[in-house]
Amino acid sequence: MGDTKRKRGRKPKNPTPSQPLQSPPSSPSDDVFSLSNIEIIPSTSSAVEITTTASRPRGRPKKLPKHPDNPDPLPPPPILSPCRHVSNGTAIGVGGGSGGGELAVDPIGARVVPAMDAVVKVFCVHTEPNFSLPWQRKRQYSSSSSGFVISGRRVLTNAHSVEHYTQVKVKKRGSDTKYLATVLSIGTECDIAMLTVNDDEFWEGVSPVEFGELPALQDAVTVVGYPIGGDTISVTSGVVSRIEILSYVHGSTELLGLQIDAAINSGNSGGPAFNDKGNCVGIAFQSLKHEDAENIGYVIPTPVIQHFIQDYEKNEAYTGFPILGIEWQKMENPDLRKAMGMKPEQKGVRIRRVDPTAPESGVLKSSDIVLSFDGVDIANDGTVPFRHGERIGFSYLVSQKYAGDSSAIKVLRNSEILNFNIKLTSHRRLIPAHNKGRPPSYYIIAGFVFTIVSVPYLRSEYGKDYEYEAPVKLLDKLLHSMLQSPDEQLVVVSQVLVSDINIGYEDIVNTQVLALNGKPVKNLRRLAEMVESCDDEFLKFDLEYEQIVVLRTKTAKAATLDILATHCIPSAMSVDLKA
Repeated sequence: MGDTKRKRGRKPKNPTPSQPLQSPPSSPSDDVFSLSNIEIIPSTSSAVEITTTASRPRGRPKKLPKHPDNPDPLPPPPILSPCRHVSNGTAIGVGGGSGGGELAVDPIGARVVPAMDAVVKVFCVHTEPNFSLPWQRKRQYSSSSSGFVISGRRVLTNAHSVEHYTQVKVKKRGSDTKYLATVLSIGTECDIAMLTVNDDEFWEGVSPVEFGELPALQDAVTVVGYPIGGDTISVTSGVVSRIEILSYVHGSTELLGLQIDAAINSGNSGGPAFNDKGNCVGIAFQSLKHEDAENIGYVIPTPVIQHFIQDYEKNEAYTGFPILGIEWQKMENPDLRKAMGMKPEQKGVRIRRVDPTAPESGVLKSSDIVLSFDGVDIANDGTVPFRHGERIGFSYLVSQKYAGDSSAIKVLRNSEILNFNIKLTSHRRLIPAHNKGRPPSYYIIAGFVFTIVSVPYLRSEYGKDYEYEAPVKLLDKLLHSMLQSPDEQLVVVSQVLVSDINIGYEDIVNTQVLALNGKPVKNLRRLAEMVESCDDEFLKFDLEYEQIVVLRTKTAKAATLDILATHCIPSAMSVDLKA
């Protein structure tokens, strides 16, 4: 009877809006969405309209004549109820039920309420660097996302939610106050950030979220956050569809992840995923947008979250996830295994290349067969046992370690089994996937703008399809090149600011610098030092594709000041090069 009353009471004479408020349809994409596709929608007035409509205390006049002495009390407005969520004009319980105004006796709703109150809305003002004009920054913009309170007066959210932050604020559920937050740590690889709030008022009445164990397949999950479509908290539910090593788009890494079928939209980023006990089992962070895919969302699981938290507590900073500095090949072909001297019962993967800057380069060699890692046997396809009936890539074992930890590796070399103890370190690439919030480096001489190639730089120059639009040689280095020394960088001529001194060189764009006056250019700092200290008559730059640039040294240095003034550039080099 209560449900019947509820339905009749939801029909005002002039209902608004006429259609339910929904997220706009997403355009198809072939890739898992990256940060550029995470569209954070700020608060809009439409959510206020729908709340006002749902909260009108009218709609039961037909019931009053039946009980003239004791009329039915009107239900409390949903906007004032701490245990309600208003979605598309319909009041529902936080546990997902629709039991009218009797949520207080709903055991599911009552169990999830404390964890729901720990979910906060994160407001961030971003000011991104301009990688194409590295002495400038782009126009600031605002975004909103989700987060949740954990023990120790801390808040977790996504790293991409506070990337290049200028100011971060958080707002509790049901509160009208935004509190200034301090960013404690940003884990770019795992896409997690940790915040805190200095105002004691923020922590009053808030219980931290408790973490649960890694869920199993088909376990129910509930994603809570503040996605587009309204200002109030939103709840979507689903099940765990898959558990495997996933590509983390923001960090360009591969770590353990959960695939769920609950809707994850822009603004859900950083929100928790709860199990049926009300414990957090992950953080929503990305989804798959494709014309052939529906409701595919991804969640950062608790092992990755705990690794980030313990790393921060241990080192008072984020040190990252270590990797094994090798490239390997599957050994599924029987002829290949026999040619490498493997016995029928032996399994493993073949080392193709070893990172010259990694500690393991001193012991591991190309064509070694890695048989086990920390005592866990590796299959010919590179997987290891995970849970009952499941296998996972052996990189999962490596990601469970911390930078500086040691691991035991068993290899087969020339039919002989060898055991090594290797110290693990974080990975560095010739073309880094991110700048970890630092502004880009640059150096200018005679209008030639020298900078360092990174993935953000390629994205700035060639757009989100840089993997197809960038020069082939740069892409080859991005995908296949390894560092030959720890301080090596890929230095290019980004552009030439036109002046009388550089006539004929105007068309040089994004071309690698190989040497200056016959000396190799290892990094941008070394190039700047060589130019500043050069006493030769000419500066001769050897570029890729056999190009050369020759400038008279004194004239080039004198012309630089005029070029800087013409283009309103504050300095000929970035701050980090001056240090």
